[in-house]
Amino acid sequence: MMLEHVLVLSAYLFAIGIYGLVTSRNLVRALMCLELLLNAVNLNFVTFSDFFDSRQLKGNIFSIFVIAIAAAEAAIGPAIVSSIYRNRKSTRINQSNLLNK
Repeated sequence: MMLEHVLVLSAYLFAIGIYGLVTSRNLVRALMCLELLLNAVNLNFVTFSDFFDSRQLKGNIFSIFVIAIAAAEAAIGPAIVSSIYRNRKSTRINQSNLLNK
């Protein structure tokens, strides 16, 4: 696969993630858009590692770290969202004013 095709796909995923993160009012949707952003970054790491530096695998190692961060976010994020829902009865971002009290 050509480098340009993968970069366009990654830019498209990143743009969808940014748009969803900026416009979403639901915490669950914001977490899903954050996952899209992390997947776009992983795609770039692996592509550039394969294209420019195929012997040292630096991009693949970085992508493993990003996958670990995404797994931690996927484990802790829903727990935080469910805790906010239990206390506030809403998962809307603009209604979760937890720092006011």
